[in-house]
This record gives sequence, C-alpha cells and structure tokens, in this order.
Amino acid sequence: MAKTENPPRQRYVLPVALGALAALGVGAVLYGKPPPTGKAVAVCPPASTALAAKLAPLAKGDLAALAISSEPRRAQPLAFESEGGHKLTLADFRGRAVLLNLWATWCAPCRVEMPALDRLQAAAGGRDFEVVAINVDTARFERRDAFLDGVGVKTLTRYADPSGEAFEVLRRDGKALGLPVTMLIDQDGCEVGAMAGAVNWDSANAQALIDALKRG
Repeated sequence: MAKTENPPRQRYVLPVALGALAALGVGAVLYGKPPPTGKAVAVCPPASTALAAKLAPLAKGDLAALAISSEPRRAQPLAFESEGGHKLTLADFRGRAVLLNLWATWCAPCRVEMPALDRLQAAAGGRDFEVVAINVDTARFERRDAFLDGVGVKTLTRYADPSGEAFEVLRRDGKALGLPVTMLIDQDGCEVGAMAGAVNWDSANAQALIDALKRG
C-alpha cells in the first residue's frame, strides 16, 4: 500500500496567521479601549497662541488649577440647545469669547459655582463674551429650572444637552472627568484653557482673566 504523505505544514501557516490576526482585531473592537474620537486638532491662528501666553500668568490663586493651552486648538464642535429647543453648536458663538461650563442638577459643586457664573454673565456678558452654561442631565428635565431658580440665576441663558453627548465628547478628549468642567474659548473658536472643578468667578483673579480673554 502506498504511503500517504502528510500535507506540508507551510500550507497552513498563512491561514492560521491570518485567522489569529482577525481574532485579535475582533478582540480589540470588543474589549479594547476605543481610540479617542472627535479630537480637535485644527490649527489655530497665532493670535490664539499669543492670547494663551497672556492668560497663563493670570491662572493663579483660586485659578491655579486652570490649564492654559500652550498650543491652542479648535474647540470641539459641541451641540446643544437653547430655551425652546433651538439647536446650536459652539460655531454659533464664533466672534466672541466664551466661558463654556457643563453642569448637572445632581452636582453639588455646580450649585456652589452657578451663582458666580450668573453674576459673571451679568457683569461681563455682551457681544464680545458669554457664559455658556450647559446642563447635561439626561432625565428628570423638570429639575433644571428648579435648580437654577433655587440658586437665584437670573442672567444666564438656559442651555441644555439632554443627549449628554457634549459631556461624552469632552470625556473622550480628556477634559471632563467629572462636573463641573469649564473651557475658555477665544473669539476664533480656539480652546485656550480648561479646568475641572468649581471656581469662584467673582474673584479678582477671575475678573482679570476674563477681561484679558475678552480683549483677545
């Protein structure tokens, strides 16, 4: 009887290797950490870098935790809505400086910070600057007005993102590890500073910084 030869092993090497690579790919999708998405990498004008350099020495005292960008980049194109459900993005504020603040009704530090943000808007808000405070609650929306009324907010526009996506975008970008989170955006739509945690926006340091941000 003729001896049957086993097929050469090399015939199976490539299919097995390809199968292993495919399995690794599926595993990465299912179990691996997804790559960051929505990174704002567009180049900003030299004026934004110059502004950041002016702001850096003002981030002191109660603003010491404010991270000023050495290389400003375009702010994330966050989407949210104004009162009445009108859809907006940060691009709608191009041409004026913005203090963007994300908050929620369950956030205790937000309750402390919100009155100062309201006073900041009353004192400095206008065509060249706005405090854009966005509520990111995804349920029990009736609590938003009760929260703001309860802390005496009178000036802030009541922006909201009921989808919660604005927070997720900033979380993936490493900005939002909790609430509140604040970003400083210049008139060109470039992010020049970011901070996690509540701030006393009534302080002299904060007023000096916002004045510099408005002047550009």
